[in-house]
Amino acid sequence: MQRLALFDLDNTLVNLDEAFQVWAGEFADEHGLGREATGWLISLDQAGYPHREVFFAKIRDRFALSEPVEELWSRYRRRMPYLVRCRPVVMDGLSRLRTSGWKVAIVTNGTADNQLGKIQRTGLAEAVDAYALSGIEGIRKPDVGLFEIAAQRCGVDLSDGGWMVGDHLVADIGGGQAAGLRTVWIDRGTWPGHEHDADHVVTDVLQAMEILQAKR
Repeated sequence: MQRLALFDLDNTLVNLDEAFQVWAGEFADEHGLGREATGWLISLDQAGYPHREVFFAKIRDRFALSEPVEELWSRYRRRMPYLVRCRPVVMDGLSRLRTSGWKVAIVTNGTADNQLGKIQRTGLAEAVDAYALSGIEGIRKPDVGLFEIAAQRCGVDLSDGGWMVGDHLVADIGGGQAAGLRTVWIDRGTWPGHEHDADHVVTDVLQAMEILQAKR
């Protein structure tokens, strides 16, 4: 099996939950909503609304805000790239993989401005060989096509295998397996009771990198 490692972005290489908590506090302060609003925003996010337009429609209704939903959503996308962080140890791990001969790419769902902004501002754009974003390519994980694009940009063929690392059981693990990849699931406690058949289960991306480094 070739040394190809594909990584999810949010809550895999970067801690989106942590950044969201900062954003929620800023948003509540900006609109004079009070501390309780911050907790409500975080709870709403944890409830799982993958379509942010629905998410911001609920926020607008809850607090009777005057801004249109699209404006709230747009301002969120502009702000988040400034809030997410990629830990230095994660950057070091990516560097070690590439030095060891691995081709490394990011495969992520999300709007082009938001996700590309995160990749560029964190320095991840220079830390990987390639990336494939659903907002640019027009296809989303678990569609195999997004994994194929990432592999091609690394100069390899997906049919020769590789690995997918991510926190989402459907988009990352299911999608990776459909693409013929072995998988490492980062279990963040958000899928209680769900069955899975990932090759490995870890709680941090650094553990996933250690598994890959051990492969010869």
